Amino acid sequence: MEFKQLSIPGLWVIEPKVFGDKRGYFCETFKKELFEQNIGKVNFIQENESSSSYGVLRGLHIQRPPYTQAKLVSVAVGKVLDVAVDVRTDSPTFGKYEIVELSDENHRRFFIPRGFVHGFVVLSEKAIFQYKVDNVYNKESEQGVIFNDKTIGIDWQIPANQMILSEKDLAQKVLDKNDFYTTQQYSQNV
Repeated sequence: MEFKQLSIPGLWVIEPKVFGDKRGYFCETFKKELFEQNIGKVNFIQENESSSSYGVLRGLHIQRPPYTQAKLVSVAVGKVLDVAVDVRTDSPTFGKYEIVELSDENHRRFFIPRGFVHGFVVLSEKAIFQYKVDNVYNKESEQGVIFNDKTIGIDWQIPANQMILSEKDLAQKVLDKNDFYTTQQYSQNV
């Protein structure tokens, strides 16, 4: 596995070694020892999966403390554009983002620590998205940023009229109208 830290500290792309032949392929997608040597200790307690069609945009989401979550995301089928935006108020990269293309062809994993809003848009006909989290979900702790916030300026790489969003995601606030937390507050556990 190759671990690549992105330009925003804390965000990592993990590229597994893929061994293929006429039968198909094999790769290790997660190895705790290597993960901890490169990124640090994270206790993933749950794994989730969603299925979406082309143009579905899910995000940008975060859980408020003490329910905030670190995530390790990947795509089992299809292709998505995955985005993480730094919302830690004491961070020099507050409001900055990283985009990673995740697909069943590149086998990448994207690690997103606590303190980042997260979302993705489906670029293929269908996508099966998987993610490990290190904390429980709490509905009352949901928070988000509207996907088309002009101060962030994310290029989702598909026309807005082809995007499919939930009512909840369409009703999210812009970055400046949210109350976010410090790095230390996001690191607190339940």
